[in-house]
Amino acid sequence: MKTVAFFNNKGGVGKTSLVYHLAWMFADRGVPVLAVDFDPQANLTSMFLDESRLISLWDDGEAATVYDSLQPLMNRTGDIVKPRLQLITQSLALVAGNLALSRFEDLLSENWPKCLDGQEAAFRVITAFYRIIVEAVKEFPAQIIFIDVGPNLGAINRSAIIAADQVVLPLAPDLFSLQGMKNLGPTLQEWRKGWQKRLIEMPKGVTLPLPTGNMQPSGYVIMQHGIRDSSPVKAYQRWMDRIPDVYRKAVLEESAGQLPQVVNDPYNLALLKHYRSLMPMAMEARKPMFFLKPADGAIGAHSEAVRKCYDDFRNLAKRIAGNAGIALS
Repeated sequence: MKTVAFFNNKGGVGKTSLVYHLAWMFADRGVPVLAVDFDPQANLTSMFLDESRLISLWDDGEAATVYDSLQPLMNRTGDIVKPRLQLITQSLALVAGNLALSRFEDLLSENWPKCLDGQEAAFRVITAFYRIIVEAVKEFPAQIIFIDVGPNLGAINRSAIIAADQVVLPLAPDLFSLQGMKNLGPTLQEWRKGWQKRLIEMPKGVTLPLPTGNMQPSGYVIMQHGIRDSSPVKAYQRWMDRIPDVYRKAVLEESAGQLPQVVNDPYNLALLKHYRSLMPMAMEARKPMFFLKPADGAIGAHSEAVRKCYDDFRNLAKRIAGNAGIALS
């Protein structure tokens, strides 16, 4: 399996919508995909499941979210329990999130330094997210796992990102996303080095599934840039022009050298424009934008926008699949 996390500590860039649409695209192209909601806001879960289903998960004691899988560990009565998956299609499943997940933050913070002392219990806590994924894949053999996390640099995200082979950065072409990338790059490096140091202290004889903690940056996606005459509008262009330099310096720890324009940057996985009225229509129909039909209101110019949206996400999916070593038609 290949695990890909989508991460930016600047919120509001469309990260969760990106994960949602990519999961549907991979499934539509025949690749089994598992979407995992490790964001305490649980926005990804609310995109996949309707309100009545959410009530069953959160209010009716169904015990089918990531928080429920963690309960024995948090109560110090046992280890994680196998997650109950939400089967969206035959090729797409979800590990549902829960707003109560934020309660796990303190336990993760407490046990991160204890791993340096070789405490098995600490390793069980820090690897809980990864091991939930491992258990989920035993039931649903996904080729690729998409991990959604919140927009912060806290202990929950550290544990979630450690479980990722690759990290994709969704960005908006603005000052705040650039600053977020400057914060995120050194943090990823710190987490990677910190986890490698802790792996050395893993007690011998303990057979616990452990993530490698590669967290390899695999590129960025620029979200919702304005378009005029097929070119980004001037207000966005000034920030877009700085992205290749900041990505290389902050995230890859490379000297910039001769910089390409953002449209030719090999680390730029996609430029996804704002699809205007498609998103509200998709939310009403409870489906991805690129699956909208005339019956959903996608007629006239909207119909052409749906086709363009499908092509954009298919091309992005191919880039992500290629980076992960997965064939995607």
